[in-house]
Order: sequence, then C-alpha cells, then structure tokens
Amino acid sequence: MTGWNSSSWCYNSGYKIQDINSMKIDHELREGAHNAIQTCMNVSSDDRVYIISDEETLLVGQALKEEAIATGAEVALVKLEDFGARPIKEVPDGFIDQILTFSPTVTFFAASAKEGELPFRIQVSLNVAQENKNIRHGHMVSITPQLMREGMRADYNQIHKLTMRVYEVVQNSKSITVTSKKGSDVTAQFSPEIKWIPCHGLYYKPGDWGNLPEGEVYTCPATVNGTIVADVLGDYFSPKYGVLESPVTFDVEDGYVKSVQCDDKTIEKELLEYLDSNENGRRVGEFAIGTNIALTALTGNLLQDEKIPGIHIAFGDPLPEITGANWMASTHIDVIPTDCTIKVDGAVIMRDGKFTFE
Repeated sequence: MTGWNSSSWCYNSGYKIQDINSMKIDHELREGAHNAIQTCMNVSSDDRVYIISDEETLLVGQALKEEAIATGAEVALVKLEDFGARPIKEVPDGFIDQILTFSPTVTFFAASAKEGELPFRIQVSLNVAQENKNIRHGHMVSITPQLMREGMRADYNQIHKLTMRVYEVVQNSKSITVTSKKGSDVTAQFSPEIKWIPCHGLYYKPGDWGNLPEGEVYTCPATVNGTIVADVLGDYFSPKYGVLESPVTFDVEDGYVKSVQCDDKTIEKELLEYLDSNENGRRVGEFAIGTNIALTALTGNLLQDEKIPGIHIAFGDPLPEITGANWMASTHIDVIPTDCTIKVDGAVIMRDGKFTFE
C-alpha cells in the first residue's frame, strides 16, 4: 500500500507540467472523477468535500471538484503551493485548522509527492483523522490525468468482490511464496497478531479511507526471505525513473534488505542511501497483493502500478496505526515485481499474473 508515501507523477507519461493546467477535462477523465466521487467515496448532497491538490495535479483536483459539486455537496479546493514552497516538510501554520474549520465529511489528497514530504503527509492525515473521526478519505498522492482515465475508470464493484475474496484467502495465512519469470523467489511468514487490510475501493463509512485508484490487500509480514526483482520503485524514485530500464534485485534475509543490485549504479547508490537513512529503512514493512484486474501494464506510477494483479513489498514504515505492527520508520519504499505466481500456504491463487479463481 502506498499509504502516506505514494510516489510522484511519472514524467515520461506523456504530459509536461506546464501543459496540465491548460488541458480540458475530457469525457474519460470525468468518468474517473465520477467514479472517485460517487462510486468510491459515495459523496452526496449531505457531504462537505475538501480537496488538497497542487499545481501539477490541478486538472484532477478541478475534475474532482466539479463532480462533487454535481452531487450538491459543499466543496473546497486548495493548492499546496498556496501554503509554502515545495517540498513541504512540516505542516504549515494554519493548514490543519483551515481543513477542520471547513468541517469536511470527505477529504481528498490529490497532489504530487516531493522528496522529503512523507512526514508532512503523515502528520496531515493523522492530525485530521484524530480531530474528526467522521471523515472519509481518498488518498491520491501522485495522481495524474492518465491514472484517472485508466485505474479510476475500473469497475469498483468487481474490484471490491475480488479484493474481499483474496482477503478471505490470506487473512489467516501462515506463509506466502512468490516467484516470477524475471527471478523473484521470496517467501513471507505472517503473524496472527498483525492485521490484513482489504483495500477494495468502496469507502462509505465514517473513518474509512484508501488510496485511489484502488485494489489491494496488505499487511506487515512477520519476516521475509528471498529475492525480489522489481520493475518499479516507490516514493520519489517513481517520478524520477518510471518503469526501470534495468530491474533492481533485492536480497532479503530475516525481514531485512541485505543487498541491492542494479545495472544502473546511480539507482543502486540512491537506493542504498535511502534504505540506510533511518533505523528501520531496510526492514520489510509491507506485503501486498494487487487486485485491480482492469490494469494490464505498468505506467511507472506507483499509485496505480501497485494495484496490478501481483504483489508488491515495501521496506520501511509498516503503518503501525493500521496493521498493528509494533515498530515504525521514517521512510517507506514499495518495490514491484511482475508476472507473479503466488502460493498461499501451498495453494496457487495466481499464476503468471492471473488469479486462478477469476
């Protein structure tokens, strides 16, 4: 799960920053916004919707605003740049107060991610949730028009059904083994004390929240051993490198990254510096299975790519306030292998990226 640190917009997606605000909200983008507002968050005329956007994602923010207004809801749209220069590493004075003064029932964080902004996003999400437990939240860090036209136009009733089926299979599992054509071969063990979280995309109750586009089931594993060969990296590596020309191989022992190998030595060096930047940066904090069967190809944008049927693993923060893990970290980087075969306690649930019970 991208949680607080979904990676930023993939610059090789075909759009330039200066072009985004001049683009029109076309039919497909509007369909994605409609899905986000009405299908996923169930916004109605009884709601008050607060949308946090920025200069890069303002087209998406505007589309969300228009769809929310169409329901009869009260709507506010703000840009992060109005509160300070990016990256914003600490919560600006008055930022939380402005949100709470609006008294939202639904919030969206539909903005790009910048290096160093993870603590800011964590604090915003936690502070708002602590002050108002009635809020439903759509987390859309690094959302782009492309993702709105793709992952956000999926059939979320179908995704909900599949996600809950996968959740039923894995929630009491002891061991999951994953292999891939590119060489991933990793086994994760799980503790009954740590929760599995189904992210199904339908968030109707007070306190519900999820990443959009949605579709995954995740937890914090007890331990992980093996090799992961990743084609996409999370956090700010995603906008910087997109779909990797040279996959990165992570060797994991007893739940910690032991080595990183990549033909691109610049990426390898950056990753090692990132993983070593805090005490638990190398520790596996997430194991997840993607369930958005509308997605068939990588975009280089983690927010969507982690939902492709398969797995992703993250090193760093385990979202302890959600999973129940008893540790934390100040970083969190997801890594995505492709064309996975998944065995849950020995039973195959996915073969080469396709669920066996679809």
